[in-house]
Amino acid sequence: MTNFDISDKIGYTLLSKGIIDFETLEKAIQIRESEDGKIKRNLGQVLVSDFRLDHDLVFNEVASLYAFREIRLHTEDIDDNRIKFIRKFVNGLPENISDLLVKTRILPLRFDKKQTDKLLLIAADPTDRNIPTIARHFGVKKYEVCYSRIKDLQHLFDQVMPKKNEFLQMLEDGSVELEDVDHRDEGLNEEELEAEINKSALINLIEGVLVEAVRKDASDIHIIPKRGKRTEFHIRIDGNLQLWHVQENTMPEAVAAVVKDRSKNVDRFERETSQDGFIERNIDGTNIRFRVSIIPIVASESSHKHESVVIRVLDDRKVITDIEKLGLTGPAKDNFHKAISQPQGIVILTGPTGSGKSTTLIAALHQVIDPTVNVLTVEDPVEYIIHGARQLKLGHKMSFEQALRGILRHDPDIVLVGEMRDKITAETAIKLANTGHLTFSTLHTNDAPSAVSRLFKMGIEPFLIAYAINIIVAQRLLRTLCNVCKKPLKEIEWKPYLKFGFTEQELKENTIFTPFGCQKCNSGYKGRAAIHEALLFTKEIKQSIINSKSDIDETAIRQIAEKQGMWSLRRSGMERIKRGETSLEEVVATTVED
Repeated sequence: MTNFDISDKIGYTLLSKGIIDFETLEKAIQIRESEDGKIKRNLGQVLVSDFRLDHDLVFNEVASLYAFREIRLHTEDIDDNRIKFIRKFVNGLPENISDLLVKTRILPLRFDKKQTDKLLLIAADPTDRNIPTIARHFGVKKYEVCYSRIKDLQHLFDQVMPKKNEFLQMLEDGSVELEDVDHRDEGLNEEELEAEINKSALINLIEGVLVEAVRKDASDIHIIPKRGKRTEFHIRIDGNLQLWHVQENTMPEAVAAVVKDRSKNVDRFERETSQDGFIERNIDGTNIRFRVSIIPIVASESSHKHESVVIRVLDDRKVITDIEKLGLTGPAKDNFHKAISQPQGIVILTGPTGSGKSTTLIAALHQVIDPTVNVLTVEDPVEYIIHGARQLKLGHKMSFEQALRGILRHDPDIVLVGEMRDKITAETAIKLANTGHLTFSTLHTNDAPSAVSRLFKMGIEPFLIAYAINIIVAQRLLRTLCNVCKKPLKEIEWKPYLKFGFTEQELKENTIFTPFGCQKCNSGYKGRAAIHEALLFTKEIKQSIINSKSDIDETAIRQIAEKQGMWSLRRSGMERIKRGETSLEEVVATTVED
């Protein structure tokens, strides 16, 4: 066993706090001692680079040990002026020093408030030996090195020194200076617009963002026109939009035209109405479909015709066919299984757009699909291919309502109605359920009891609602904690949890985690999971609905259901917190008070 010097403060601190074990410490010391004396790294650097320990977990202790001030960037006012301030120091650096700055992860932040001639430098590793070399090129007499978390620092780097994207580089290499297009009162000049499209090589950009969205596991791409010949590209990852690219000096109409050209069922020259289309691509060996939605929006410049484009990524690899993987917990799991096992009745999923309703319905369908039954679906649009089901193809000759009427004559056993959007759709779904069919559908409401009110306000009679529905499941998606960097909750942090509704016993018996942030996640979160509120239509619930006169009493329905064991969305979220899967902040942001 190696005899290490216990005076090595970094190793001793990390060992005593349980961040590393004795064996890891021994190996790290052996590696460090084998290095050339001139370039010997400190123990923290060895542990992070060679043993893949979380950077901030290690250097938070290193910074504290050597009394480096920590600056949390979320408490700083990082606005355009601050970015310009940082760029003033960074942009003038020689190329070799600029490369060293990126490698070392160090940036000038601001002058100290108490010593106005002292420049504060933030570094992910304040002990890095390259820092003095870089600092000399900033041209200040005094500076102080401070520690900042690498995730926050990287985000600031992306603002100050944006990364080169391979597709954007192709665009840059293939384009020439764009000329102004002559905007005439009678409309856009299509020939000049075509010339701009060709010169700007926008095809590379559009193809590039499709590939990037798939590789980054994004759910949507937003292409947003702005004034001044500027277009922003955002991608949605784990429910949050992130700016991906800004296309300057190019007409937004040209960007939209390229998207239209590459989409099926879209008219490039139509700019006055909404359009829906599809794109199909083989990306990294997998066939990916993209649903394209285009809507006209108001432009600040009257000579422009702007359109907003949203592209949904439809990756069949994300389709869940095993109902056990939906994440249903508690009574929701048993009640959902019970409801979809019935030979008839409606199973309704409710929640806002993007809450995973379709994913849950498809998993439920796969549970009941069988060669002995005829499964039909009516969706507008069809997103995922469901093997074993006949999915009706809608078009200008067959509308959603016409398809529903046709289904009744097509000998179905199980039917998926994409959405009960109006009285006609709801009545047809009710009719299907009351004539011996198991029916699945969705509805846009905030919770399960309010779905009953919604159907009533559509004009559906209470007795039809009561006897047609098996279960209503409200669903939300919330971000899950990164398993690499999540940290246990300390007792001094219990107060907001107790106020939220946890008991001291629950906090003692369960390991609660909070987000931290590392290189592998999105600010402490990685992926999403569903929470559910499952309202099973028992005799008591049905009777309460039948007794309704001028309005549905949602509160009464909720009280009966919760007495019978229904978990609310918030209660379901609390269970995920107790299981160490998500945070209090995420549940608060996703649910409302019961």
